[in-house]
Amino acid sequence: MPPASPIAHGAVRPDGPPRSHRSRRRFLTGLAATSLVSGLSACADGFQLGGAGSVPPGTQGRAALLAPLTGPRARLGQIMRQAASLGGSGVGLTTELEILDSGDTADSAVKAALAATSAGARMLIGPLFAEQAAAVARAVPARVPVVALTNDTSVAGGNLFVFGITPRHSAQAILSLAAARGLRDIGMVVPPGAFGERSVAAARSLAGPLGITLRPPLVRSSAEGLAQALRAGGDGLPDAVYIPSADATLPRHLAALRGSAVQVLGSVQWSALDVTTDPVFRDAWFAAPDPLRFEPFANLLESQSDGPAGILAGLAFDGAEMARLLGRLDMQDRKGLLRKDGFNGVLGPYRFLPSGDCQRGLAVLKVGDGAITLLGATSV
Repeated sequence: MPPASPIAHGAVRPDGPPRSHRSRRRFLTGLAATSLVSGLSACADGFQLGGAGSVPPGTQGRAALLAPLTGPRARLGQIMRQAASLGGSGVGLTTELEILDSGDTADSAVKAALAATSAGARMLIGPLFAEQAAAVARAVPARVPVVALTNDTSVAGGNLFVFGITPRHSAQAILSLAAARGLRDIGMVVPPGAFGERSVAAARSLAGPLGITLRPPLVRSSAEGLAQALRAGGDGLPDAVYIPSADATLPRHLAALRGSAVQVLGSVQWSALDVTTDPVFRDAWFAAPDPLRFEPFANLLESQSDGPAGILAGLAFDGAEMARLLGRLDMQDRKGLLRKDGFNGVLGPYRFLPSGDCQRGLAVLKVGDGAITLLGATSV
C-alpha cells in the first residue's frame, strides 16, 4: 500500500459547531452494536442515498450479498440485509442484488457463493468472516471479485478484496491530522495480542512519511505508572499518545493522563463507546466515519428497522451500492473495482488497490462537553 495521504488542503473541514449529544450518542450506540466486527480475522460520483446518482438501471448487474442470516451471528446478518435493502436491491438476481445466507462456517459460505455464481452473479459482497472469505475466493471462478467485509488484510489478494475498516485506516486518519497540527512526537499504548500488533505495525509504517517520531510502543493492560513509562521513551512526555484499543482498560489509561499536556488520540474502535458522558474522554481526538455522511443513512435505516445502525450496516450498504453501480456500468469485475476515481459511501470515500487492500478516508472527531466536533477528514 502506498504511503498514507496526508489530510489534503481543501479536504479538511474546519472546526465547526458541535454535533448534538443526542445525535452523536445514537451514532455511537449503533457502532457499539457491531463492535464484534473488530475481532473478525455507493456511489462513485457523489453519494446519493438509495441509488447510483445519474447512472440509469441496466440489465448487466448481477451480484450477491453473502450474510449470516442463520446461526449464532444471525443478528449481524439481519443488519446487513436491512442495510443493503435500503438501496436499489431486492431479493433475487433479477433485480441486481440477491441476498444469500452464508451461515457461520466456511462450508456454508462456499455453498451460498456457488449458488450465487451458478445463477449468474458476477460479483460477491461478503462474506463477513476472514476464514469464510478465503474459502469462497478459492471456490468461485477467479473472474468473480469477492469483496469481503472482514478487516483481516492477511487474506487479501487475487480475486479477494478486503472491505472492512482496518487499524491502518484509523492510524492514517488520526496520525495525519496530528502531524498537520504539529504533533510529531507521539507515544503509543496498545494491549497485548493481534489487534495491538496490527495497530503498531500500521503506525510505524505511516510515521516516517508523515514526519512523525513514534516512540517505542508500550504494550500493557495496566495504567499504573503510565505517564512515567511514556517519559522514559523520550525527552519528557510526548506531544500526543495514540491509544487505539477501546477495551475496559481505556478509561484507566485516559485517567492516568488527565491534567497533562498530552493530546490523546484514538481509533475507530472508540466509536463503540459513548465518549461524551465520561469526563476522561474530554478533549480527546479519535478516528470515525464522517457523521455528516453517516447520519442520514443511519436515520433512514433506523426508521425502517428495529435496531441501531453501525459500521457493519454501513459496509453492507456501501458494498451493495458499489455492486449496483458497477453493474449498471457493466464493470462488475476486477477492473471495475480498481477504477481510478474510487467510490464514495456512507462510511466515507474509498478506493481498492491491486493488492486487494482498500484505502479509506475517515473523519477525526474531538470530544467536547456532551458533544462532538468534526475536526477534519482524510481523502484517498
